[in-house]
Amino acid sequence: MSARQVGRSIVLQSLYEWDFHDREVEFSHVLERDLQEFAPEFEESDFTRALGAGVMSKIIAIDEVIKKAAPEWPLEQIAIVDRNILRIGLYELLFADRTEIPPRVAINEAIELAKAYGGLNSSKFINGVLGAIYREIGEPDKDEKTKKEIEGGEATDDGDRIISYPVIDEGFNAENTNLPFDETILLEDAKLCEEINQDEHK
Repeated sequence: MSARQVGRSIVLQSLYEWDFHDREVEFSHVLERDLQEFAPEFEESDFTRALGAGVMSKIIAIDEVIKKAAPEWPLEQIAIVDRNILRIGLYELLFADRTEIPPRVAINEAIELAKAYGGLNSSKFINGVLGAIYREIGEPDKDEKTKKEIEGGEATDDGDRIISYPVIDEGFNAENTNLPFDETILLEDAKLCEEINQDEHK
């Protein structure tokens, strides 16, 4: 797992808690706590903070895009994990610097998050929604080589999902963090935080 994918996972964890608590917790505080708890010496902490802040700054616009792209799935009925993976993916697809994160890379990274944290059909759902939006905006990087291709790697489209391989930071070992890789753990963390908050207000 690349360092930035770990950063996306931390943002997802923070968005999950923020969403789980009906947006009543301060997202930036949750993100800072998660960075310190799960990856205290993380090299991509600036990227993680920028991504989290970016998603929050565009949250209203992003949610409107989700509603239009998946009208058969009311936003509140989409699983919390899937909903927030879509928010991260859409931010990177629509608002991030495309010289840094090409659109196809943004889609692939969101799919990988869905595989790691979502349910059985999450990756297909994420791919379907982001793929539709990608086509809607004109497939901006369809004919461009990704960074991986330029450096001698391969990037293919297997017809089932969009594949673009971002450069992996070989100097970072995700196993050295305490980052959870299971939605059950995310849910347990959120419940624990809720219990702590209730105790503090007694």
